[in-house]
Amino acid sequence: MKDLISLHDLSKEELENLLKLGMKLKRELKNGIPHPILKGKTLGMIFTKSSTRTRVSFEVGMTQLGGYPLFLSSNDIQLGRGETIYDTAKVLERYLDGIMIRTFSHQDVLDLAEYADIPVINALTDLLHPCQVLADLMTVYEHKGCLEGLKFAYVGDGNNMAHSIMYGCAKAGLDCAIATPAGYGCNEEVVENAKADFKESGHTLTLTEDPQEAVKDADIIYTDTWVSMGMESEKAERQKVFMPYQVDGKLASLAKDDYIFMHCLPAYRGFEVTEEVIDGANSVIFDEAENRLHAQKAVMAVLMG
Repeated sequence: MKDLISLHDLSKEELENLLKLGMKLKRELKNGIPHPILKGKTLGMIFTKSSTRTRVSFEVGMTQLGGYPLFLSSNDIQLGRGETIYDTAKVLERYLDGIMIRTFSHQDVLDLAEYADIPVINALTDLLHPCQVLADLMTVYEHKGCLEGLKFAYVGDGNNMAHSIMYGCAKAGLDCAIATPAGYGCNEEVVENAKADFKESGHTLTLTEDPQEAVKDADIIYTDTWVSMGMESEKAERQKVFMPYQVDGKLASLAKDDYIFMHCLPAYRGFEVTEEVIDGANSVIFDEAENRLHAQKAVMAVLMG
């Protein structure tokens, strides 16, 4: 691993090693064992999309690893305001030991990784969200004791979360069912890549417009906001289209009795999920949010350590 751009790029072994390291670092933190793996190193954190969990988890994580996190908003750098990504990458590699970027265009991350001779971590693009799914898989393992053979059901928009969930499930050995409304399905190239990954793993990928089919006998139910950042003008129309895909008690009852409910947050209660489900006994959303810290520390330790 030189960079973390997509879970599709990882081998099963690389993914498993990241999860194991994340859980090890979590145990050490809980037991007061310091792990200054990145002492003296600096991570540049580029944000053109704001986020609570991403900024806090990376900044705290880098500090706990003994390094220095440097926050760079779109107002702090020239990227996108005349300076090329090539020039930005070649300058930053002289100052930093790694770059984390959360932005809109996936191509910007690919270009940054191509030109920079230091590790680049994709902290979210409009296409993919690999760090979140690493935390999700870590959370599933903690609650289920395994990953292989579980059924992971995602209901909602065919967005960056759906894409990375497909990739993550294929690599980790879970069966995956994705339910999206007509016209809001997943990116075709991502689907083709995921199908190849599932064929190699021997597990199944189901793409459907029926949320009941996706959730039936699921071990994990997952959803995400219907209106991602930058889609505010579509809010009213999207809420109308997606309301039949709301995760409520009736839909959740189709899953296994011991299913866990997951959401990458922020959540909009009463829209993609009801309070009955998100605040219920099966919800693990805050364990999931916490594990962003530990999974991302594993990524930074592997790439920069």
